[in-house]
Amino acid sequence: MRRKRAEKRHISADPVFKDLLVAKFINNMMYQGKKSQSEKIFYDTLQLIESRTKTPGIDVFRKAVSNVSPLIEVRSRRVGGATYQVPTEVRSERRQALAIRWILNYSRSRSDKSMSSKLASELIAASNGEGSAIKKKDDTHRMAEANKAFAHFRW
Repeated sequence: MRRKRAEKRHISADPVFKDLLVAKFINNMMYQGKKSQSEKIFYDTLQLIESRTKTPGIDVFRKAVSNVSPLIEVRSRRVGGATYQVPTEVRSERRQALAIRWILNYSRSRSDKSMSSKLASELIAASNGEGSAIKKKDDTHRMAEANKAFAHFRW
């Protein structure tokens, strides 16, 4: 190993819920450093969720992220000139990051008026075990299941 490992950046919890997951989500949603814009969208989303589902928005958000988090994924491994898709377990940090990324990507591609309503729709769908982000997780799991034969290449 030539260089030292990159230091982990520590982010502070969000001001409203004092939650690290919420802070990570807001940071991932942010474009061009506009954090206050992204916070406003997120908190509006939670209010929309509460009005639609009559349950606390933060609970729906947490359930959605845990439902979308993948347990296994495939990684490319080159063995003797051939490249194999090897199923591997996903570390908890990456699991969370993938879930956040998928939820944001699929909510952005939804057809709704505002970002907060798009995000609310995707989060509600994900917490109920449906929606595009859940489909992505299922596809990832299916791919890993299909390549189970190459699991012995994991090291």
